[in-house]
Formats: sequence, structure tokens, C-alpha cells
Amino acid sequence: MSTLMAALWEASPYLQPHRQLPHVVAASPLPSGVPDVGGGEAPPGAEDLLKVLRWVAWTVTALCVAGIFGVAARMAVDHSRGGGRDHARGLGFVLGACLLVGSASGIVGALV
Repeated sequence: MSTLMAALWEASPYLQPHRQLPHVVAASPLPSGVPDVGGGEAPPGAEDLLKVLRWVAWTVTALCVAGIFGVAARMAVDHSRGGGRDHARGLGFVLGACLLVGSASGIVGALV
């Protein structure tokens, strides 16, 4: 406990706001701009990973189209039965997924 008290006693001139200390040095300004880290290099086996990512993107796009078709089919069946108002939420989710899939490469490109 005595070392803590000694450290506080030594730091006390710095803690008083009304006192001017001539030996205190101002901090240097932060660097401006973002450092250039270069383009980087793909690790070994990256071609296979990109191939799998293309397959996943194609599959998700096909699922989005199938989702739109599914919502449209449910709307048509319920419309023939006199309903059809509850499908706006499902269509909103499917269109949101389509928007996310369509903008995924742009979002990743902006972050990288």
C-alpha cells in the first residue's frame, strides 16, 4: 500500500489542473490517413475456396428465385380461396434476402 501512496504523492503535481508544469511535453499528433498495407497475397488453396464460394453464391441465388416462386404460388392458392393478404411479410423477407445476396460482393469489396 505504501508504494501506491508514494506513486500518488509523486503524481500529485500532474493531477492539479491549476498548476502549470513547464517540463510536461505535449503528445505528438496522430498520423493522418490510412496506412497502405498493399494488395496482399492469396494463401495456397485459395482457388478451391473461391470455387466453393461461387457455388454457394449460385445456390443462394437459385434459392432466392425459388423463394419468390414459392411466395407467388402461396399467394395464388390463397387468392383462389379468398385470402392472400398475409404473404406480404414472406415476400418482404425473400426480397430482403435477395437484396443481401445481390449486394454481398459489393459490401465485401468495400470492406476489403
